[in-house]
Amino acid sequence: MQSHPQNISREGLALLLCLALGWGINWPIMKMVVASIPPLSFRGFCLFFGGLGILAIARASGLRTRIPQGYWPKLLWLCLFNIIGWNLLATYGLSMLPSGRAALLGYTMPLWGMILSVWLLHENFGRHHALAMLLGMSGIAVLMSQSIDNLLQTPVGALLMIAAAWCWAAGMVLMKRWQIPLNTVALTGWLLFLSSLPMLVAALLVDGLPQSQPSNAVIFGLVYNVFIAFMLCYWAWNRLVFLLPVNVSSLSSLLTPLIGVISGVIMLNESLGWREYLAVVLILGAVAAANRNKKAG
Repeated sequence: MQSHPQNISREGLALLLCLALGWGINWPIMKMVVASIPPLSFRGFCLFFGGLGILAIARASGLRTRIPQGYWPKLLWLCLFNIIGWNLLATYGLSMLPSGRAALLGYTMPLWGMILSVWLLHENFGRHHALAMLLGMSGIAVLMSQSIDNLLQTPVGALLMIAAAWCWAAGMVLMKRWQIPLNTVALTGWLLFLSSLPMLVAALLVDGLPQSQPSNAVIFGLVYNVFIAFMLCYWAWNRLVFLLPVNVSSLSSLLTPLIGVISGVIMLNESLGWREYLAVVLILGAVAAANRNKKAG
């Protein structure tokens, strides 16, 4: 088992900020797109072109893109959990819930990631991890408290988001456990491209062919998802997973739903109150605790 630093390096910090902004801003954008394009078609389209784009970059950069012999089954399992399960369940859940609250439920992922990492990866779970978990989940709970009645009125959407979070956590832990010997760029491209194929077939059967020309806003949303949310952010996330222990990378990702809520305020005119300000303090405290230097604790 490779050893990893317990605190975020400069590269890790840059990747984390990229993810927080790229994925956080995307939650209200996705909400806008799924109002016009069915979830299967939307995610299948973005996965297909995002995967092809990353693989093209890998080839143009001279990186090896061939899947190592014997790793195809593991790669397909990663596609099922890390990409298909998360994207499919989260997109349908998002269609039933407000964008900010859907993001918050999706980012219960650190809870499942910590449990699975202790079980499958035998990662340490110290006092600073417990403190980070307490602070982070408290921040999520504070943000969700105002909408608990709405969540109870749409239990299917809430359950879909929680299931999506579990799939994402399982895929992250399995990726860490199996360590497929392939560079991050090519691995990300294959995960996206292979996952797109069953989703596109299902979209054709369930959604049919597009019946109308999408608006300029929807086209922007599609372009943003292909180039930013998929090509850039999925590469950054996979890189972060390999750089850091699951405990640290998963808890650090709590910045993303915070940006998602703020984006909803700016883009969808949602209100910003004491819950959001308190959550900022709690979630930033969780990230700081998760990245506390092991020698200092």
